[in-house]
Amino acid sequence: MARPCKAYIAGAYEHPTRHAVDKSVAQLHAEVARGALADAGLTKDDVDGYFCAGDAPGLGGLSMVEYMGLDVRYTDSTDTGGSAYVVHLGHAAEAIAAGKCSVALITLAGRPRMATSGPLPDYGNDTPDLGFETPFNQNIVNNYAMAAMRHRHEFGTTAEQLAWIKVAASQHAQHNEHAMLRKVVTVEDVVNSPMIADPLHRLDCCVVSDGGGALVVVSPEIAKSLGDPHRDRCVKVLGQGDAIKTTNRGQVELTHTAGIKSGAIAFEEANLTPADIDMVTIYDSFTITVLITLEDLGFCEKGQGGKFVSDGNLISGVGKLPFNTDGGGLCNNHPSNRGSMTKIIEATRQVRCEAHPKVQVPDCTFALAHGSGGLISTRLCSATAILGRYDA
Repeated sequence: MARPCKAYIAGAYEHPTRHAVDKSVAQLHAEVARGALADAGLTKDDVDGYFCAGDAPGLGGLSMVEYMGLDVRYTDSTDTGGSAYVVHLGHAAEAIAAGKCSVALITLAGRPRMATSGPLPDYGNDTPDLGFETPFNQNIVNNYAMAAMRHRHEFGTTAEQLAWIKVAASQHAQHNEHAMLRKVVTVEDVVNSPMIADPLHRLDCCVVSDGGGALVVVSPEIAKSLGDPHRDRCVKVLGQGDAIKTTNRGQVELTHTAGIKSGAIAFEEANLTPADIDMVTIYDSFTITVLITLEDLGFCEKGQGGKFVSDGNLISGVGKLPFNTDGGGLCNNHPSNRGSMTKIIEATRQVRCEAHPKVQVPDCTFALAHGSGGLISTRLCSATAILGRYDA
């Protein structure tokens, strides 16, 4: 018997550019929207709900709805950083279930390669943590390096084990014509690359790219009404959860994320367990992000992530749990420094059996997409979604 669900992903599109020298952010949003709608067999006139995050220019949804010529009755501009698009996937499903909209468009776009930015996003002088943390000159990479160092101290995780995550990503990226880094690397290549923030090397870090992506999420009724081949390409949103981890008044846990909670919510809603999942797409800002997230989602015990990711276990066709089969943020792209949109898109490709033949997981029925927003060593929003085939 097929599993019930509140909503389906009918369209998904990833912008091919990685360096937008001649496009505005608004134009990128519009182009990915057009691509996702075409993929779904729908038009902008069918859209009655629009979702975006902080990467949308101007007044966010207000500006983009006008720019794209949409006529909507529901909008949401929740921003949780890099996890926002998995959050919006859940919000869209809930809005559809509540009758607020029936065709939800979610877009992401950005030009961080073309823009000048500081070491950390500027959230304004009223940010409550500013006066406590800025004097210590933190930046993004040393926040993640602290988590990696603590994981090494507590569990003996090695640089070589972390390197296997990059190796797996590179094995997949070689088959992606749009990936920024298509060269296959070895464990030795990773650990011999320049040290950026001990113990993270250059190849432990994600790329920075322009680009974007979009999703079209529809009601079950709309999904059923789509003609061939669009109907059978719809992907079920079976479960979604999100949660926030904070510094807990100074008692911060460096080796955990809020994925412990968001994953549990998503699995319960989908009535599935980690053992049921055929492949995962995990936000990979750094290799340590992936390792800790896999532990927190229940794919291995806490502290065993190093052993779990080693020896090709994340490589499609080789290991037990293929991950980021497009090359992920470590090799493919990281548009607007917000990687969860592309995680949903690649998971959708896999469930549709439309990934590159060299990385396609055979008979992929259930895929998990996970996003992280914020900083792993301070405040972080984790969001998890579980997707299934149309007939699952």
